[in-house]
Amino acid sequence: MQNKREIHADRIVIKIGTSTLIHNNSQPNMHVIERLAYVLSSLKKAGKEVVLVSSGAIGVGMGVLGLKERPFKISKQQAVSSVGQTELIQLYNQALHKNDMVAAQMLLTRDITDYPESHTNVMNTFQELLEIPNAIPIINENDSITVSEMDHHTKFGDNDQLSAIVANLINADLLIMLSDIDGFYNGNPKKESTVKYDTVHAINEEIIGAAGGHGSKYGTGGMTTKLKAAKLILKHHQQMILADGKEPDIVLNILAGDNVGTLFSETN
Repeated sequence: MQNKREIHADRIVIKIGTSTLIHNNSQPNMHVIERLAYVLSSLKKAGKEVVLVSSGAIGVGMGVLGLKERPFKISKQQAVSSVGQTELIQLYNQALHKNDMVAAQMLLTRDITDYPESHTNVMNTFQELLEIPNAIPIINENDSITVSEMDHHTKFGDNDQLSAIVANLINADLLIMLSDIDGFYNGNPKKESTVKYDTVHAINEEIIGAAGGHGSKYGTGGMTTKLKAAKLILKHHQQMILADGKEPDIVLNILAGDNVGTLFSETN
């Protein structure tokens, strides 16, 4: 019998990656979307405050437009993201409606951390949304307008880091990162014999050295970006769990204290 974790979380950020949301044929994984909507709704009805950070706009847009490869040109990526974001939020909304909930879309840029007025506005919006009993905030980067120029850097970089920033902003008790891997390993489990970490207390050179490269053709993430997110979480004395998202009900297992995934925490 596995040891139980003590997880006390009333305000939760859940992040789901593109490779978990999108099939290899570029079509949305409706099973994941439907079950994720059920989990989010169940938590909200149980009195939890939940926020979803969802990747997938470019991946869904590629499917809608019949593209086989992620565009290289930035402006093309932004255009594809605009198409995909509309489709993705519709899919979430349809799934949430079945559970008597609605999606509340928020598209963010780094202005919310760099400019006091923007920060105040987004915090006010978050506070109001969290108090609405049937609304689920769904967050993504505003890919269609973000830029990376030195004089006005508005891009977060990736949604792993965005999810950690959102968790910091709203003072969440826990960030649950749903990915296509069931935890953090001391190597690439798809290529070699490895061991999974149960708990990581600090992002040190050993941990960084075990991380691989980029993720799927649809997304920009990889284990390195997840560690950057974890480092930010630990800096703010919060907790993060990295777990396999192919069955979103795992969120309920995590909150029940089941020892799944990898816990990033300063304490056991």
